[in-house]
Amino acid sequence: MNKFSEGTFVDTFGLKLTEMGPDRVAAEWVVTPTQHQPAGIVNGGVYCTVIETLASVAGSVWLGDRGSVVGVNNNTDFLRAVREGVLRGVATPVHRGRSQQLWVVVITDEQDRTVARGQVRLQNLSPQG
Repeated sequence: MNKFSEGTFVDTFGLKLTEMGPDRVAAEWVVTPTQHQPAGIVNGGVYCTVIETLASVAGSVWLGDRGSVVGVNNNTDFLRAVREGVLRGVATPVHRGRSQQLWVVVITDEQDRTVARGQVRLQNLSPQG
């Protein structure tokens, strides 16, 4: 999956998957100033992107060849300001049904403190063709 992401938006800030399975997907990245908002902390859009990405990857792995997924809602809470360090995100399922899935993603810092938390609702799409 890391190879598949080369040249994409998440690749621009170095998101690397560290674990991938149908019940859990994890990734990490190093915070750099290019991810900062003007106040010098990680921009909330970075967290939203990571949360959407991990939930979508996890939902896709779980659904497998039964179809594909698209995000239909992303709700992200920003809990702790971060300026530097390594952040880790972990996606776990809340609900996986016939037509939709709901995943929660928790992003933590190097001290295992939660810095952001979000949930993504995915729509399961039937295979094309």
